[in-house]
Amino acid sequence: MKEWTAEWIKVNDYDFVIDEIMDCYGDDILKLAYSYVHSKEIAEDLAQDIFIKCYKNLHTYNGKSKFKTWLWRIAINHCKDFLKSWYNNKVIMTENQYPTSYINRSGIEEKVIQKQEDQQLISAIMLLPVKYREVVYLYYFEENSIKEIALVTETGTNTIKTRLRRAKALLKNALEEKKWISV
Repeated sequence: MKEWTAEWIKVNDYDFVIDEIMDCYGDDILKLAYSYVHSKEIAEDLAQDIFIKCYKNLHTYNGKSKFKTWLWRIAINHCKDFLKSWYNNKVIMTENQYPTSYINRSGIEEKVIQKQEDQQLISAIMLLPVKYREVVYLYYFEENSIKEIALVTETGTNTIKTRLRRAKALLKNALEEKKWISV
Protein backbone atom coordinates (compact mmCIF):
# COMPACT_ATOMS: atom_id res chain seq x y z
CA MET A 1 0.00 0.00 0.00
CA LYS A 2 1.20 3.44 -0.92
CA GLU A 3 2.21 5.72 1.95
CA TRP A 4 2.15 9.45 1.46
CA THR A 5 4.72 11.75 2.95
CA ALA A 6 4.18 15.40 3.79
CA GLU A 7 6.63 16.38 1.05
CA TRP A 8 4.86 14.28 -1.59
CA ILE A 9 1.52 15.86 -0.65
CA LYS A 10 2.94 19.39 -0.81
CA VAL A 11 4.51 18.98 -4.28
CA ASN A 12 1.42 17.45 -5.90
CA ASP A 13 -1.91 19.02 -6.77
CA TYR A 14 -4.36 18.61 -3.86
CA ASP A 15 -7.12 17.46 -6.25
CA PHE A 16 -4.89 14.64 -7.48
CA VAL A 17 -3.86 13.77 -3.92
CA ILE A 18 -7.42 13.60 -2.60
CA ASP A 19 -8.43 11.38 -5.54
CA GLU A 20 -5.58 9.01 -4.67
CA ILE A 21 -6.52 9.04 -0.98
CA MET A 22 -10.17 8.35 -1.73
CA ASP A 23 -9.25 5.47 -4.04
CA CYS A 24 -6.94 3.95 -1.46
CA TYR A 25 -8.90 4.55 1.77
CA GLY A 26 -12.51 5.09 0.64
CA ASP A 27 -13.82 1.65 1.56
CA ASP A 28 -11.95 1.59 4.85
CA ILE A 29 -13.31 5.00 5.88
CA LEU A 30 -16.83 3.92 4.91
CA LYS A 31 -16.51 0.77 7.03
CA LEU A 32 -15.14 2.78 9.94
CA ALA A 33 -18.03 5.25 9.75
CA TYR A 34 -20.52 2.41 9.50
CA SER A 35 -19.07 0.84 12.64
CA TYR A 36 -20.06 4.01 14.50
CA VAL A 37 -23.49 4.78 13.06
CA HIS A 38 -24.82 1.39 11.85
CA SER A 39 -26.50 3.00 8.84
CA LYS A 40 -25.19 2.73 5.31
CA GLU A 41 -26.68 6.06 4.19
CA ILE A 42 -25.35 8.02 7.15
CA ALA A 43 -21.96 6.29 6.87
CA GLU A 44 -21.74 7.36 3.23
CA ASP A 45 -22.50 10.96 4.19
CA LEU A 46 -19.93 10.86 6.97
CA ALA A 47 -17.29 9.40 4.65
CA GLN A 48 -17.89 12.26 2.24
CA ASP A 49 -17.57 14.79 5.05
CA ILE A 50 -14.37 13.12 6.25
CA PHE A 51 -12.75 13.42 2.83
CA ILE A 52 -13.81 17.06 2.61
CA LYS A 53 -12.16 17.70 5.98
CA CYS A 54 -9.10 15.82 4.78
CA TYR A 55 -8.92 17.94 1.63
CA LYS A 56 -9.28 21.19 3.57
CA ASN A 57 -6.60 20.15 6.07
CA LEU A 58 -4.04 18.47 3.81
CA HIS A 59 -1.72 21.43 4.34
CA THR A 60 -1.62 20.65 8.08
CA TYR A 61 -0.30 17.10 7.64
CA ASN A 62 3.29 17.31 8.87
CA GLY A 63 4.43 13.70 8.56
CA LYS A 64 5.00 13.08 12.29
CA SER A 65 2.67 10.08 12.06
CA LYS A 66 1.71 7.84 9.18
CA PHE A 67 -0.79 9.40 6.81
CA LYS A 68 -3.29 6.63 7.54
CA THR A 69 -3.10 7.39 11.26
CA TRP A 70 -3.71 11.09 10.56
CA LEU A 71 -6.70 10.30 8.32
CA TRP A 72 -8.12 7.82 10.84
CA ARG A 73 -7.93 10.44 13.57
CA ILE A 74 -9.98 12.82 11.41
CA ALA A 75 -12.49 10.04 10.67
CA ILE A 76 -12.87 8.89 14.27
CA ASN A 77 -13.25 12.44 15.58
CA HIS A 78 -15.81 13.26 12.91
CA CYS A 79 -17.85 10.13 13.70
CA LYS A 80 -17.76 10.86 17.43
CA ASP A 81 -18.80 14.46 16.76
CA PHE A 82 -21.70 13.21 14.69
CA LEU A 83 -22.83 10.87 17.48
CA LYS A 84 -22.83 13.80 19.91
CA SER A 85 -24.51 16.18 17.45
CA TRP A 86 -27.96 17.66 17.82
CA TYR A 87 -28.97 16.14 14.48
CA ASN A 88 -28.16 12.61 15.57
CA ASN A 89 -29.86 13.00 18.93
CA LYS A 90 -32.99 14.89 17.84
CA VAL A 91 -33.83 13.84 14.27
CA ILE A 92 -35.78 10.63 14.02
CA MET A 93 -35.27 8.53 10.91
CA THR A 94 -38.49 7.25 9.39
CA GLU A 95 -37.02 4.57 7.11
CA ASN A 96 -34.82 1.67 8.14
CA GLN A 97 -35.10 2.86 11.75
CA TYR A 98 -37.55 0.25 12.99
CA PRO A 99 -36.75 -3.41 13.40
CA THR A 100 -37.93 -5.68 10.61
CA SER A 101 -40.34 -7.48 12.92
CA TYR A 102 -42.17 -4.19 13.58
CA ILE A 103 -42.48 -3.50 9.85
CA ASN A 104 -43.80 -6.98 9.22
CA ARG A 105 -46.34 -6.71 12.03
CA SER A 106 -47.49 -3.35 10.75
CA GLY A 107 -47.87 -4.72 7.23
CA ILE A 108 -49.83 -7.73 8.47
CA GLU A 109 -52.12 -5.53 10.57
CA GLU A 110 -52.77 -3.28 7.57
CA LYS A 111 -53.57 -6.30 5.39
CA VAL A 112 -56.00 -7.69 7.98
CA ILE A 113 -57.71 -4.31 8.36
CA GLN A 114 -57.89 -3.89 4.58
CA LYS A 115 -59.36 -7.37 4.20
CA GLN A 116 -62.03 -6.61 6.83
CA GLU A 117 -62.89 -3.33 5.14
CA ASP A 118 -63.09 -5.05 1.76
CA GLN A 119 -65.42 -7.70 3.20
CA GLN A 120 -67.64 -5.03 4.75
CA LEU A 121 -67.78 -3.17 1.45
CA ILE A 122 -68.65 -6.33 -0.50
CA SER A 123 -71.34 -7.21 2.02
CA ALA A 124 -72.79 -3.72 1.74
CA ILE A 125 -72.73 -3.90 -2.06
CA MET A 126 -74.49 -7.28 -2.01
CA LEU A 127 -77.31 -5.79 0.08
CA LEU A 128 -77.93 -2.97 -2.39
CA PRO A 129 -80.94 -3.28 -4.70
CA VAL A 130 -80.08 -5.04 -7.97
CA LYS A 131 -80.23 -1.89 -10.10
CA TYR A 132 -77.53 -0.26 -7.95
CA ARG A 133 -75.52 -3.41 -7.35
CA GLU A 134 -75.11 -4.19 -11.06
CA VAL A 135 -73.99 -0.64 -11.85
CA VAL A 136 -71.42 -0.65 -9.03
CA TYR A 137 -70.15 -4.06 -10.05
CA LEU A 138 -69.84 -3.21 -13.73
CA TYR A 139 -68.24 0.17 -13.11
CA TYR A 140 -65.80 -0.56 -10.26
CA PHE A 141 -65.05 -4.26 -10.53
CA GLU A 142 -65.31 -4.82 -14.28
CA GLU A 143 -64.05 -1.30 -15.04
CA ASN A 144 -66.62 -0.67 -17.76
CA SER A 145 -67.34 2.87 -18.90
CA ILE A 146 -70.69 4.51 -18.27
CA LYS A 147 -71.54 4.17 -21.96
CA GLU A 148 -70.75 0.44 -21.89
CA ILE A 149 -72.91 -0.06 -18.79
CA ALA A 150 -75.75 1.84 -20.46
CA LEU A 151 -75.55 -0.51 -23.45
CA VAL A 152 -75.42 -3.64 -21.30
CA THR A 153 -78.32 -2.62 -19.03
CA GLU A 154 -80.27 -0.94 -21.85
CA THR A 155 -80.65 2.30 -19.88
CA GLY A 156 -79.51 5.85 -20.51
CA THR A 157 -76.10 7.20 -19.50
CA ASN A 158 -77.69 9.78 -17.19
CA THR A 159 -79.60 6.99 -15.45
CA ILE A 160 -76.34 5.08 -14.93
CA LYS A 161 -74.66 8.21 -13.49
CA THR A 162 -77.61 8.74 -11.13
CA ARG A 163 -77.56 5.11 -10.00
CA LEU A 164 -73.81 5.27 -9.35
CA ARG A 165 -74.23 8.44 -7.31
CA ARG A 166 -77.11 6.97 -5.30
CA ALA A 167 -75.27 3.67 -4.80
CA LYS A 168 -72.21 5.52 -3.46
CA ALA A 169 -74.41 7.53 -1.08
CA LEU A 170 -76.12 4.35 0.17
CA LEU A 171 -72.78 2.61 0.63
CA LYS A 172 -71.31 5.58 2.46
CA ASN A 173 -74.25 5.73 4.85
CA ALA A 174 -74.21 1.98 5.39
CA LEU A 175 -70.49 1.87 6.11
CA GLU A 176 -70.61 4.88 8.41
CA GLU A 177 -73.48 3.43 10.42
CA LYS A 178 -71.98 -0.09 10.36
CA LYS A 179 -75.29 -1.45 9.32
CA TRP A 180 -76.37 -2.44 5.87
CA ILE A 181 -79.31 -0.59 4.37
CA SER A 182 -81.35 -2.03 1.58
CA VAL A 183 -83.70 0.20 -0.32
